[in-house]
Amino acid sequence: MRNTEIPFLPERPSKPRETGITMIMDKGLSPNEGENLVSTAGDLIDIIKLGFGTSVFTRHLKEKIRIYHEHGVTVYVGGTLFEAFVIRNMFDDYKKYIDELNIKAVEVSDGSMSMPHEQKCRYIQKLAEDYLVISEVGSKDADKDIPHEEWISQMHAELEAGSFKVIAEARESGTVGIYDKKGEADTSLIDDIISMIDPNKIIWEAPLKSQQVWFIKHFGANVNLGNIAPGEIIPLETLRLGLRGDTFLDFLPDNL
Repeated sequence: MRNTEIPFLPERPSKPRETGITMIMDKGLSPNEGENLVSTAGDLIDIIKLGFGTSVFTRHLKEKIRIYHEHGVTVYVGGTLFEAFVIRNMFDDYKKYIDELNIKAVEVSDGSMSMPHEQKCRYIQKLAEDYLVISEVGSKDADKDIPHEEWISQMHAELEAGSFKVIAEARESGTVGIYDKKGEADTSLIDDIISMIDPNKIIWEAPLKSQQVWFIKHFGANVNLGNIAPGEIIPLETLRLGLRGDTFLDFLPDNL
């Protein structure tokens, strides 16, 4: 919903979207804060991740999840919590936990623990029977170098196993995975990935404004972006639409 019409803005699909997805990181908002967030920008938010293990400690969690669902937002708990259950051989307890929260989506990751990739794909396949699965590729360890062909093969296998989208790891810091330690995009890795994987099937973690700008300039307004801070959802939309200096000229016709 826009308060005024301006010509030459990029087209943005309405929810539920397959492209142009924005995933928000909620690290412990209260129900009131969550209500304020979605009442202001719910039409811009596709997915909210209850970051890492924060859902274990967040009070009034079911109420907040209900609010998000009422505004058409998909909610899931962070992949690190999935790993915390799995490494303790508590996979069934994990499913009970998210079912009690009325959560219908899951993140399957192995960024903090070591897991054979075949086992990870079996988890994806199993969970995809009952949930919307989003899986994450990449390590949270900045010193772990994953070959480009391994990124590609894992993304391909996870999509084949049933993932709706695959997340390209960057952490909330934006300094690992698809970025270097300074937060700059690893263009060689990203180019190799998109040469083999449909970029519309990838959610690129981009917590920093410079990273959001880079992806919008390279992939357009409807690139899938994740790990966005709640306070940055509307500023991100202005970047997507060329209503901010960084992308102001990107979507205008040449004759203006």
